[in-house]
Amino acid sequence: MSNEFDLKSTLSNYRFVGLWRMLKGYQAIYVGAFICIGLAALSQTMFFYLLRYYTDNVLGQPAAAGRLPVVAAGFILLALFQGTFTFLGGRWAAKTSESTIRRLRDYLYDHIQRLSFVYHDKTPTGDLIQRSTSDVETMRRFYGEESMGLGRILFLFIVNFAGLLTLDVRLALISVVVVPLIVVISVFFFRKIGQRYEIFQEEEAKLSTTLQENLSGVRVVRAFARQEFEKDKFEVTNKGRYISGRKLLMLHAIYWPSTDIIVGVQLIIGYAVGATMAINGQISVGTFLAYMGMLTWIMWPIRNVGRLIVQMSMALVSFDRVSEIIREDREPMDAGTHRPDGPLRGEIVFDNVRFAYAEDLPVLHGISFRLEAGQAVALIGSTGSGKTSLVNLLPRFYEYQGSITIDGVELRDYPRRYLREQIGIVQQEPFLFSRSIRENITYGVHREVTDEEIYRAARAAAVHDVILRFPDGYETVVGEKGVTLSGGQKQRVTLARTLLKDPAILILDDATSSVDSETEGAIRDALDELIPGRTTFIIAHRIQSVMEADMILVLENGAIVQTGKHDELLAQDGMYRRIYQLQSQIEDELEEDLATVREWESAD
Repeated sequence: MSNEFDLKSTLSNYRFVGLWRMLKGYQAIYVGAFICIGLAALSQTMFFYLLRYYTDNVLGQPAAAGRLPVVAAGFILLALFQGTFTFLGGRWAAKTSESTIRRLRDYLYDHIQRLSFVYHDKTPTGDLIQRSTSDVETMRRFYGEESMGLGRILFLFIVNFAGLLTLDVRLALISVVVVPLIVVISVFFFRKIGQRYEIFQEEEAKLSTTLQENLSGVRVVRAFARQEFEKDKFEVTNKGRYISGRKLLMLHAIYWPSTDIIVGVQLIIGYAVGATMAINGQISVGTFLAYMGMLTWIMWPIRNVGRLIVQMSMALVSFDRVSEIIREDREPMDAGTHRPDGPLRGEIVFDNVRFAYAEDLPVLHGISFRLEAGQAVALIGSTGSGKTSLVNLLPRFYEYQGSITIDGVELRDYPRRYLREQIGIVQQEPFLFSRSIRENITYGVHREVTDEEIYRAARAAAVHDVILRFPDGYETVVGEKGVTLSGGQKQRVTLARTLLKDPAILILDDATSSVDSETEGAIRDALDELIPGRTTFIIAHRIQSVMEADMILVLENGAIVQTGKHDELLAQDGMYRRIYQLQSQIEDELEEDLATVREWESAD
């Protein structure tokens, strides 16, 4: 089936309707699976009718010996029919469930990637993983096992109860006295377990989030020797999961013995009444044997109704949790009235721009400046001053108030896809996928590229020779997050990726803050190749990194407090000059210390 099927069209206020709609394209064979299990149930009941006939009319009667081969053939045919229909029902149900869930997984993976940054900011990663794995697996069991199991029980009950009515009406009515009670108990536990299971899944999601965060930051944990702290934090989260799981299992522990006792008592009463009627000659021995078989195939499956209802309640909870993701609107990547034929020139104007992640927490306010095409602007300020938030508005990661224009066109009029193809971002913490270095370098390019283009980008990023030193060269597979490379090597690979993309607008988000001085020098040389001719935003904490910028913006508390070039800002009494003097003092003291060390070494 096509992966283009929009699962948002399946959503409904009625969960069973939504689950049925999600089967689109497989509904016919799913109905066929139910028909097959119905025919298998009918074959089972016909087996007991044939047993009654054999016991009453063939067994122990020499005159009927000639019928024995026919009866035997009947048993064999019924067994074949039952086995065939059971196989077909299971096969079609499996095909439906696996195909539907495969489509759901593909859809969720694609859908989550297309949701807004606002959604991802407020949604824990562990919760999304839990919904996309555990909840989806619960839905798979619903389609492939639980709904089919419930359908089989209903067919068995209908067919066998109808059979009991044909054997003896009084026996039939006596045999189902407890069925309403079991249904009531099952519905009661269905509601209770549904509530408990939702809480359990939420605790499971918290546990997944805690584990994911710990594994992602394992180097930080070990570097600061915080293993005990993280262990205690995990134990608290794990205890919450344990308590919710214990409460859920307690309901199961109460339900199963209760229904087992009720079903057992019903079977004993039914067998006793049937045996008494057979002894008194009210029914034949064959009828009694058929009755025992039909009663057994009514009561034990009915006993499982509760289990299936409980499991189906979990599936309905999981469907709701998955539906919450599906209901979220995707970022409209292609929405926009202005679609340029060529690349951007890069003239950018901010006019009284305001932005807030939450209504009561403004991050930027009154941001105004103009940047000509090809110019470089540096953003300086303390942590939390709004530097990264400002540049994140350019690719339309977030919506804003005020006006931002690129080449005279309002930013909102550009399609997001076009903007992100035209903008290259080098982040403070580079991210590499667990793929080859070649694949990481070509990741952001939406076209076929030659080996020479890749090598040229890598040389410009001062990483080509480093890559060739690896045994597999450009085919070297980097580990999770690129852990086989040093920090500077990872940063230079991301620079090569950006160079190959050849963006019109470049954003450097503190790209040299997490590397040593030697590596920083190599990265700066690479940036000298990357910046010319592009409109560039440079976020940095070191004044040395921004001295050559055409414009420097000093931000404080989400507002621009100083604007100018390096020499102009040094001449002003403000934050920029204080930062410069402080950093210069630190560098001078460091030089003095190094000179002292060199003197000691020469004296030795």
